[in-house]
Amino acid sequence: MEKELYNFYAMLDRMQYIQRWGLMRNTRTENLKEHSFDVAVIAHSLALIHNRILKKDPVDPFLTMGEALYHDVTEIITGDMPTPIKYKNQQLKTAYKEVEAQAAENILQLLPDRIKPDYEDLLLPDLSDEKRKEVHRLVKAADRLSAYLKCLMEEKASNDEFRSAKDTIEASIHALNCEEAEYYLAHFVPPYGMTLDEISQ
Repeated sequence: MEKELYNFYAMLDRMQYIQRWGLMRNTRTENLKEHSFDVAVIAHSLALIHNRILKKDPVDPFLTMGEALYHDVTEIITGDMPTPIKYKNQQLKTAYKEVEAQAAENILQLLPDRIKPDYEDLLLPDLSDEKRKEVHRLVKAADRLSAYLKCLMEEKASNDEFRSAKDTIEASIHALNCEEAEYYLAHFVPPYGMTLDEISQ
C-alpha cells in the first residue's frame, strides 16, 4: 500500500536558501531560517515583558513565538522583496499582501487535513480577535527589532552600508509606541556585539 507523503516540512527547510538584505552589501549574509529564529526569540521575550514586567492583559508567549517563527514563511515562494519596493505605495502593498496570502494557502495545502488548522492560525491569523491582534503586534515589533540588530551588527563590523537603514528602522520601532519593544531596546540590545568574555561576566 502506497503511503501518502506531505511536503510541508521539506518546504520549510528551504528557508535556508532565501537570503535577506539582497540590495545591500553584507559583511555576513542572513538567511530567512536564522532570521525567523531570531524573531521568534525576541517575540517570545516581548510577550514575557508584556505579561510579567509591564503586567498587561496576558498574551500567550508560545503562540507569539509560534507566529513569529512562521511570520515570513511565504517568502519561500515569493522571495524576500526589498522594503523600499514592498511599501512604495498602497497599491503595491495591497497587491503583495494578496500574493502572501495565496502563498500561505499554497504552503498549507502541503499538510494533512487534521493538523492544517493549527498552522493556518500561525500563517493566516484572525486579526479580528483583539487578543490575536495583540500577539501580531508583538511579532511585528520583534521583526523590526531583529532588523535593527542586523543593522547594528553590520555597523559594528565597520560596514556603513546599513547606517541609514539602522536609523530608519530605529525610528520605525519608536513609531510603534510599543512599550515592550522600548524595554527590549533599553535593557537587552546594549550587550549585542560584546565579546564572549564580556557577555559571560
